[in-house]
Amino acid sequence: MNDKLIIFDTTLRDGEQSPGAAMTKDEKVRIARQLERLGVDVIEAGFAVASPGDAESIRSIAGIIKNSTVCSLARANERDVRAAGEAIKPAASGRIHTFIATSPIHMEKKLRMQPDQVVEAAVKAVRLALEYTDDVEFSAEDAVRSDMDFLCRVFDEVIKAGAKTLNVPDTVGYSIPALWGERMRQLIERVPNSDKVIWSTHCHNDLGMAVANSLSAVMNGARQVECTINGLGERAGNAALEEVVMAVKTRRDIFTCDSRIDTTQIVPTSRLVSQITGYPVQPNKAIVGANAFSHESGIHQDGVLKHRETYEIMRAEDVGWGANKLTLGKLSGRNAFRTRLHELGIVLESEEAVNMAFARFKDLADKKREIFDEDLQALVAVDGSIDTCDRFKLVSLKVCSETGETPHAYIVLSDGGLELRADEFGGGPVDAAFRAIEKMVGSGSTLLLYSVNNITTGTDAQGEVTVRLSRNGRIVNGQGADTDIVIASAKAYLNALNKLFGAEERAHPQV
Repeated sequence: MNDKLIIFDTTLRDGEQSPGAAMTKDEKVRIARQLERLGVDVIEAGFAVASPGDAESIRSIAGIIKNSTVCSLARANERDVRAAGEAIKPAASGRIHTFIATSPIHMEKKLRMQPDQVVEAAVKAVRLALEYTDDVEFSAEDAVRSDMDFLCRVFDEVIKAGAKTLNVPDTVGYSIPALWGERMRQLIERVPNSDKVIWSTHCHNDLGMAVANSLSAVMNGARQVECTINGLGERAGNAALEEVVMAVKTRRDIFTCDSRIDTTQIVPTSRLVSQITGYPVQPNKAIVGANAFSHESGIHQDGVLKHRETYEIMRAEDVGWGANKLTLGKLSGRNAFRTRLHELGIVLESEEAVNMAFARFKDLADKKREIFDEDLQALVAVDGSIDTCDRFKLVSLKVCSETGETPHAYIVLSDGGLELRADEFGGGPVDAAFRAIEKMVGSGSTLLLYSVNNITTGTDAQGEVTVRLSRNGRIVNGQGADTDIVIASAKAYLNALNKLFGAEERAHPQV
């Protein structure tokens, strides 16, 4: 019987540290529900001490999720650990993940602590965490550049203190697979009582080897992998969950372990995270990229037509491709619509939100001949009008773009129920629309990113627009979707403004 490989997803914590990827509480809850549906064992929901908003997000997720462990990160100090403990209290299964740096450069330059002080702090943090939960994980930050003897000492002491999971992070993405696997093997061999704990690996992708390093660790005894959807994460990102899971599943001849992930939920989860964070998936991305199962070469096409396995090592449907058509249309009722939302793991908290989403669905059904699950997910995840608490709402938009003439936009907005009107010229219809909005709102923000992607195929496909705004060091993402790309753009800009003028987002956890 194969060992269990624990999948620890940190999309909501480490993934959120990607520039501009900050999520609202409601967005985090939506992703957490989908991660539970995916079958993730541990959801690292955030860093409770980072901000009141982050702590509240963790509490909300902890009160909703039943089939996954909900975890909060905490540095090895009393304030962090107690904040994490309070945040996970509602969880059916809660974990505190505490960490401290163990490399010479981190101890000297960042912590300004001696090795003995680091060991003492680690032990105290673990013991304090046990007051809140018996599921405590300890990480030795920057283990890749830490002295092996000191690592063994720290891990030995935290095992004695009661830690159940020991995480070995390649915090800076410095290692290579052979060396990382060897480091994991040596730790398991040298640390007393290593068989009494779960060994975990957390790899960053600075040299493009996060997944390879993670798999090497698994081959040498690690039984938990810390990863993110789409490889999202700080700097070059983290190990991609979908790649780790499918490598282990596909190469059963090599790996003696398996996860409980429902792989058919991989693509829907990837799309949801991409929509909410505004980080599009590159077409040639493994597993979840648009080209992952496409064949352009005539030789490849011929081979696949004769026998799929000549050029495909996985089935597209096994990871969630293919079975995505929504069998609803203009005549579908509200109950069928609500049922399909439930099947997709989408929960709208109020009847008003359901009614608004249903009205949008009917409107979309008038514009599109075929509606796909991706359209429905975008309708809820990207359409700012679903949020009944939004301050700014688009009432109407008229644009004129003509060869040889300066594009012009006329917009009517609702600002807390008060209608505002403005018109502006611009370099294009989208630029004119944005200028008109700013004329009314005067946010003083800077546009950092404007991105357009098609949600499905066809000329009637919805366009998915991401707008990233910055003001006074605060960065927010806005999303909008519509079959008219100018309308989608205006929605995305307003969605970003609603976040910019709303409650403060979390602070970066390292600040």
